[in-house]
Amino acid sequence: MNRGLILKFENLVQLRGACRQLCTLSYRKVYRAQWKPVQSSAHPVWSVLLYPRLWQRDKLISVASSQHRHLATKEETKKKKKKIPLTKGEVEIRQKMTLEELARAMGKDVDHIYEALLYTGIDLDSLEPDSILYEDHIKLIVKKSGMKYKSAKLKEEKERENTDAVKRPPADPAVLTPRPPVVTILGHVDHGKTTLLDSLRKTQVASMEAGGITQHIGAFLVHLPSGEKITFLDTPGHAAFSAMRARGTHVTDIVILVVAAEDGVMQQTIESIQHAKNAGVPLILAINKCDKPEADPERVKKELLAHDVVCEEFGGDVQAVNISALKGENLMVLAEATVALAEMLELKADSTGLVEGTVIESRKDKGKGPVTTAIIQRGTLRKGCVLVAGKTWAKVRFMFDENGKAVDAASPGIPVEIMGWKEVPSAGDEILEVESEQRAHEVVAWRTYVEQQERMKRDVEVIEAKQKEHRMEYEQKQQKLAHLTWRQRKAVLYKANKHLMFSKPKERTEVDKNVLSVIVKGDVDGSVEAVLNILESYDADDECKLDIIHFGMGDISESDVSLAEAFNGVIFGFSVKANESIKRLAAKKGIKIKLHNIIYKLIDDLKEELNSRLPPSVVENTIGEASVLNIFSVTVGKSKIPVAGCRVHKGLLDKKMKFKLIRNGDVIWKGSLSSLKHHKDDVQVIKAGMDCGLSLDKYLEFNIGDEIICYEEKEVQQTTSWDPGF
Repeated sequence: MNRGLILKFENLVQLRGACRQLCTLSYRKVYRAQWKPVQSSAHPVWSVLLYPRLWQRDKLISVASSQHRHLATKEETKKKKKKIPLTKGEVEIRQKMTLEELARAMGKDVDHIYEALLYTGIDLDSLEPDSILYEDHIKLIVKKSGMKYKSAKLKEEKERENTDAVKRPPADPAVLTPRPPVVTILGHVDHGKTTLLDSLRKTQVASMEAGGITQHIGAFLVHLPSGEKITFLDTPGHAAFSAMRARGTHVTDIVILVVAAEDGVMQQTIESIQHAKNAGVPLILAINKCDKPEADPERVKKELLAHDVVCEEFGGDVQAVNISALKGENLMVLAEATVALAEMLELKADSTGLVEGTVIESRKDKGKGPVTTAIIQRGTLRKGCVLVAGKTWAKVRFMFDENGKAVDAASPGIPVEIMGWKEVPSAGDEILEVESEQRAHEVVAWRTYVEQQERMKRDVEVIEAKQKEHRMEYEQKQQKLAHLTWRQRKAVLYKANKHLMFSKPKERTEVDKNVLSVIVKGDVDGSVEAVLNILESYDADDECKLDIIHFGMGDISESDVSLAEAFNGVIFGFSVKANESIKRLAAKKGIKIKLHNIIYKLIDDLKEELNSRLPPSVVENTIGEASVLNIFSVTVGKSKIPVAGCRVHKGLLDKKMKFKLIRNGDVIWKGSLSSLKHHKDDVQVIKAGMDCGLSLDKYLEFNIGDEIICYEEKEVQQTTSWDPGF
């Protein structure tokens, strides 16, 4: 037998004996009277004193524990109180159990779980007692332990009573009274929608708008000379405001489609037709700018046939009116056509009972607070009414018409500005009147609860998807490392993650530099919505990540600047202001505030900011080209250096610049020259038509026919590939 093994065995025996002696000494100290002295030295002490009498064992343990009780901590006492339940062969399991919770449910210690997970391909080094186990791993552990499992019953949450406010049932036709029609003006940008409304109202709305482009949805009541009233909604025609146009058709009775006679059907014209079709609303065609010499109304009508808009003269049901909004031509014909269509529709509403309406636009006013423009659809709105919209409510303090004049009541079909909201509701929200403020609180609480539940559900789905993805990645890594020992696996993982462990803070900031954090502020909810809709189309995250850290209504505030400083972001304001103190604070902290009144200029500015965050691209500019005509070598010391005899056929070769060697269309070398000679003289530049000899900074054999390219590298600022669509 190997002598080394015998020595190890003897050492183990001696160690065992020493341990037994220590146990004996501790028992003597605890209960000295029970032990008899050992007279004979022929036997080891531990052989005689190994076991005390059985009836004394409990007594010994109690005495020992009593002597050392003062050493026990509170945590140990708690652990003693937590009795591990006795296992009856069946274990209750649930999702997302930790390793420690599973051990407690099985009545085992944590080491037992580790033992059960041996030879399963699970990385035990990454497991901690508080690590969450997958459900199939839990089942595997229970099976390996010779037990059965059953799923724990989920605690059924008491179903919350629905306290939401709902619309009233349809009214009795006997109580219905006529109401003004709600007419939405739709069309392409700059086709004259606001000018048409100006002429009808005898006001100058268009002259007040930035760039002559409508950027908000406006609700106006127009009194015609005949005494009829029409509520007009003027929607933006710009591509960014698609959601506003859709919202306008949602509450409307009639759509006036404005098309410029010289431009014809455009992109937003087609979109407007689609909105009207989706809402099931009848159309009236207003062909504008007919006073221009290049106007062609017939072409417009024919183009619209392709989009299922058939005018009356072609056998359809769409009225077409040729107008000039700027000169006021045929406007009364258009108004009469609108009134006639409204009479055919027999528009009536119930002006009694609880109010129902729709938020057309909302904003935060400095003096008035949260304000909404709304159209009443049922009931009569008065001061003191308690309203609910979305997750906010209001007790109506004041109401104003489109001219800012205070009104006491608003009946169905009338646009009104409502003051008294606790928070700003979203444009498009349904307005419902409730009986009291307490009832309003109940409705808002219920809607908040429902939203939280939906958000939690979405979050759980995202978390589960991420867990599944990470698990698949982990299993793939484990499969790749399955043939290695655990030491080899550790070494491979260390090498793979070494660059992350030792990355410097400077390197991390360089990575974060490729992110543009943005704060968006707008004057009204619809403006913010339009900007966010454009930003949602951003699809160039691989170039520069766009992160919207905050958005809201109102002027730029100090908190916006502080938030932008925390995220190194940029503040974009649309039709809002920043006072001088805010501008000074932003300048002091190095925060950019970009204010715009025209949406496409804001987007252009945003694209420039994205471009500034992109790393510059390196572009090669060719300076000269030469061909290898002959090959020879020069002995320098003990080594031979390949030399190419070349002729420059384009540009020049400059020794200071960079060079590349091209063979059969492939670049096989890039670098600099070690020498450049002309007739045995060292030179810096060789011009076109001259012969030269050159050698590279690296040993490389030349072939006749190789191309030598001299070039310089320049950094060029990249531009984002994102196209917002206008």
